[in-house]
Amino acid sequence: QVQLVESGGGLVQAGGSLRLSCAASGRTFSSYAMGWFRQAPGKEREFVAAIRRSGGSTYYADSVKGRFTISRDNAKNTVYLQMNSLKPEDTAVYYCACNPGGYLLITADYDYWGQGTQVTVSS
Repeated sequence: QVQLVESGGGLVQAGGSLRLSCAASGRTFSSYAMGWFRQAPGKEREFVAAIRRSGGSTYYADSVKGRFTISRDNAKNTVYLQMNSLKPEDTAVYYCACNPGGYLLITADYDYWGQGTQVTVSS
């Protein structure tokens, strides 16, 4: 089993930046692809970004492409989400999750989830 703990959320003005971190417990972190998702009030959880086990391939939602960057450090069991040029519509709870080998863009293929961290972007 893997436990995930997100951090780095907060309140930022539009145009600002935040860096989210997700620390994983256990020795199997490098065997999972990792993803970031977000959920705004009244909306379904949506895919934001994902990264393969080695970090060699990354994937982004069109809404964040060019502004967000996902990365991972397998030695530290941590995945990151650098968010630049933030917009009010980026406001949501952000979750990281582990994917053992399924389709990276859908929530159902992720096995373990963190508790989430709130990101609020003011206009």
